[in-house]
Amino acid sequence: MRFAIRFAPLAALLVVVLACQSGRSPAADRALRVVATTTVVADLVRQIAGDAVSVDCLMPAGVDPHSYKATPRDADRLSRADLVVASGLHLEGKLADLLERLSRRVPLIAVGDQLPANRLLDAGAGLSDPHVWFDAGLWSLGVPAVAEKLAQLDPPRAERYREAGRDYAARLVELDGEIRDRLASLPIERRVMVTAHDAFRYFGRAYDIEVVGIQGTSTEAEAGLGDINRLVDLVVTRDLPAVFVETSVSDRNVTALREGALSRGHTVRLGGRLYSDSLDAPGSGAETLEGALRANVATIVAGLSGDEPTAAPERTNGPSLE
Repeated sequence: MRFAIRFAPLAALLVVVLACQSGRSPAADRALRVVATTTVVADLVRQIAGDAVSVDCLMPAGVDPHSYKATPRDADRLSRADLVVASGLHLEGKLADLLERLSRRVPLIAVGDQLPANRLLDAGAGLSDPHVWFDAGLWSLGVPAVAEKLAQLDPPRAERYREAGRDYAARLVELDGEIRDRLASLPIERRVMVTAHDAFRYFGRAYDIEVVGIQGTSTEAEAGLGDINRLVDLVVTRDLPAVFVETSVSDRNVTALREGALSRGHTVRLGGRLYSDSLDAPGSGAETLEGALRANVATIVAGLSGDEPTAAPERTNGPSLE
């Protein structure tokens, strides 16, 4: 596991709760209880398992996982799960100690830990960048491990999980190609994406987009005046038409950046709002990773082309990006 171990009162509470739950195994006559930490991994489980499992997402839509603080109720929810699915790679920073202790008594899989280490980007301090789902092809490599874990815990439905996992991974690979083709329509000099925090490095590497975040990989790192001024220089000298905000991150720094550019005679538009560390609510069109990535690509292309931002698609697994 790549969770950092730290001690906290909530972790002590978890020990007590787990003691009461020891010896428990999934019941054969009910759906598996799966607790997912983030909306992205909750979607992954639902794509594989459908209605065969009960999925409880710890963090609501729109919540920043970097700064999420667990509650005693969260400890209880986690301890009662038949399986916990986390994003991993320290995305759930403030939950690290809780998840580490939990993994000793409850089955837990961190999707990021299933990916090839040589495909991960360095985030400094001995950590890898956790935002791996923005490379759809890379994220697909984590699907089989989750499907196999579900199969082990629920043998009667094992082949169903494995088949659905193969189907979902194939869809992500297909989506990877669609995104690549769609972004290739942008002139190379326009492929510069300035966002609130550095969540899109995998996206940039996969799809040949230069990505610049005002904050670092974690939203816990504050942006200083020097960071803002550096990006004002970038926006002005390269005559960028738009910058982007994110659904789960404050707009404050992006607003400061735009005001700085305006003070130097360059008007930079708000290109639109991107889904970063969280998906959207059910019915939004971006409640799945496929829908959110399609919405992001539409927003990016419109913003960097100088067009008006587009809304999220109505369907999450429907028409292509063309």
